[in-house]
Amino acid sequence: MKNENAPAAELSETTTTPTVEEGSSHEKALVNRRSFMRHSLVAGAAATVGAGILANGNFAVAQGPSGQLRKGDVAILQFLAAAEIIESDLWLQYQELGGVQDDEVATLASKLIPGYPAKATGGNPLYMQDLLPLDSDMSQYIHDNTEDELTHEVFINEYLASKGAEQVNLDQFRTLPSSKAMGANQFGRLTNLTQLSVDTSWWTRYRSRTKNPDFGDTFRQAIPTLAVGQHPAIPRTDNDANDANFFQAIVNTAGFHFAFIEQGGSSLYPELAQRVSDVEVLRILLSIGGVEIAHFQTWHDKAGNAPQLTDVVDPVTGVKVTFPDLNSPPFGGEDFQTNLIMPEPTTFLSRQLPACSIIRPTETKGAAMGALQSLTADGLFIGQSKAFFSFLRDLAENADAARREG
Repeated sequence: MKNENAPAAELSETTTTPTVEEGSSHEKALVNRRSFMRHSLVAGAAATVGAGILANGNFAVAQGPSGQLRKGDVAILQFLAAAEIIESDLWLQYQELGGVQDDEVATLASKLIPGYPAKATGGNPLYMQDLLPLDSDMSQYIHDNTEDELTHEVFINEYLASKGAEQVNLDQFRTLPSSKAMGANQFGRLTNLTQLSVDTSWWTRYRSRTKNPDFGDTFRQAIPTLAVGQHPAIPRTDNDANDANFFQAIVNTAGFHFAFIEQGGSSLYPELAQRVSDVEVLRILLSIGGVEIAHFQTWHDKAGNAPQLTDVVDPVTGVKVTFPDLNSPPFGGEDFQTNLIMPEPTTFLSRQLPACSIIRPTETKGAAMGALQSLTADGLFIGQSKAFFSFLRDLAENADAARREG
């Protein structure tokens, strides 16, 4: 979720832009942050848990049946809960079109999102077909990735509740339109998958033997045209299927976007784990973070199979995209072959120490805000409200302010 190659962008909308400065008051006159949190208590624990919430604090020390969480641990978990809800929202859109169409994911989502249909949509046959060149099991992987993110969201929120802390609820912000193509539920969304600028520098970063973003190193884009302009990763309407090459470009974009999203989680969890105080909270971050790494490696492997396409034009916006042969110059060779999906050893902690195969980056300073800025730069939140940005900014700032105690 973090863009390691560009300076920190203003956390803002891409169309009508509220800058950090404009929102420095956090729009307190317009947004009561607590109105977007739901205080949920575990069954039978209301009396003992409720007494532990500081009435005048957004991020209270929570006293629960199993002890207490420090303010910083609550802040970190609340930010991660929001991040998982955002991930669940985007993955549900991919699942509706391209995932295995049983009712498992839809049933789980219906229990979390008011009004979400409990039945699978049936998918989009052309979207599923164009996923096959990336891997014949893509639909299963999309299904399972979506289910994983939903369970992460549920667990973190319920763990917060078990400690008497406020859960995170973004339902008020489900205002963005759905795809109008076959297979998409017509339901309010948190994220926009039709105007993406996908950072593909993770491809070169994980193949570098000498650079690490923790040292300020930057990396070139694997798909340069995908990192500029606005590209759909799902069809906007069925008309996007009129050009076969363009529809394949949509699916290719999704393939690289899958990995972009999950490489962010691969770094975010270990980054924030370095700031937690409670050993049990550390266990949660390490355990969920490991699954994010598994997701990333899966999608890293599949993205390299995207069919080559040259100067494919979006018939609506006129934006062009090219998916080159990544086994050929300027890439290619031992370090850039497309089946090279395990991190190459690189500099870690000190340039004087031996190279080591690692997740990168893991520098903890500004981790939450960096993740949020990266998702914003990706185009995921185009069309969202100022209140949405203000709410997430508050969560990120409090998570980044957390310090390990004791």
